[in-house]
Amino acid sequence: MQKRDYYEVLGVDRSAGEDDIKKAYRQLALKYHPDRNPGDASAEESFKEATEAYEVLKDQAKRQQYDQFGHAGIGQGAGFGGGGFEGFDLSDALRAFMQDFGGFGGGGFEDIFGGGRGRRANNRGGDLQVRLKLTLEEIAEGVSKKLRVKRMATCSECSGHGSAAGTSRKTCPQCKGAGQVRRITRSLFGQMVNVTTCDICHGSGHVISTPCPRCRGEGRTKDQTTISVDIPAGVSAGNYIPIEGKGDAGRLGGPPGDIIVVIEEKEHDDFTRQDNNIILQVSVSFITAAMGGSIEIPVLGGTDRLEIPSGTQTGKVFRLRGKGIPFLRRRGRGDQLVQLQLWTPKKLTENDKKLLRQLEKSESFTAPKSSKSFFSKLRETLGV
Repeated sequence: MQKRDYYEVLGVDRSAGEDDIKKAYRQLALKYHPDRNPGDASAEESFKEATEAYEVLKDQAKRQQYDQFGHAGIGQGAGFGGGGFEGFDLSDALRAFMQDFGGFGGGGFEDIFGGGRGRRANNRGGDLQVRLKLTLEEIAEGVSKKLRVKRMATCSECSGHGSAAGTSRKTCPQCKGAGQVRRITRSLFGQMVNVTTCDICHGSGHVISTPCPRCRGEGRTKDQTTISVDIPAGVSAGNYIPIEGKGDAGRLGGPPGDIIVVIEEKEHDDFTRQDNNIILQVSVSFITAAMGGSIEIPVLGGTDRLEIPSGTQTGKVFRLRGKGIPFLRRRGRGDQLVQLQLWTPKKLTENDKKLLRQLEKSESFTAPKSSKSFFSKLRETLGV
């Protein structure tokens, strides 16, 4: 499939500055990020396409090469890991995004991500993504979790070399141990150097004559391990916590990948989260709303008492300051918002009905007549 123009992909002019390119890419990356579009293959392709365009246009040397020769000028050797964009995959795109932006929407994970790890090395192990669901209570206090992860681990028999005991691997005769092959071709644009991964050693720089019987020459085997991860208080759904070097082991002793823990929130029985505030709806009887009183309500980590003034109307919102979710990068917490809803009994005894009819005759129980229609009030509220 023919690639689209990188400027068209990002929606910027060819004269766009570095800040404009970065802003355009960030908007697209947030829109098409796989964690915001789970299972959407089209969004994943758009995310990779936007990241590929950004990786070229943000680099002055690559951008000049692209402006002069188009896609042919930045093919093999211009992208990740010396392998060009031919091997550009989702893990590359995610790593590039996290390196420059550190996560979603200013969630404060730039420092946690530890960006700037560089390009993918030859035989580097794959990154593993683990989704961790947390309760609001765990998010509010911070928590340490142990996770069981299936991964590829360094072979215990050959220690990752891939060769059988008593044998050794040899330097690849084609690439001379470099893992890459440079080929010079001539075109209408002049002489061009094409760098590709060696097709004999697959980038390792070595060949194995007698493979290890346990890992069959790959240098790694399937394994299961338990890792610990500390979750700071105040995280949000979509935040990442990378655990470097705990992902799949690399082939033939290559560096390991990372485990990326993606935060999810469990639905709470009582609360709804809104940023760092939590919202609670409480039903109260007509008598409590009319006469006032004290009721017990749930708060994160326990209960508290809410004082209700007499004459409180349904829909009234009370704010309990500092009872919400802690802020991630600064001191303090959000609030708990409590909205009262008037509870009406569905069944009444004859004596109940008699008492209510007597109360209905009192002036105190006569609803005031509004001087304005509903639609007039609505227009005032909306400012139209």
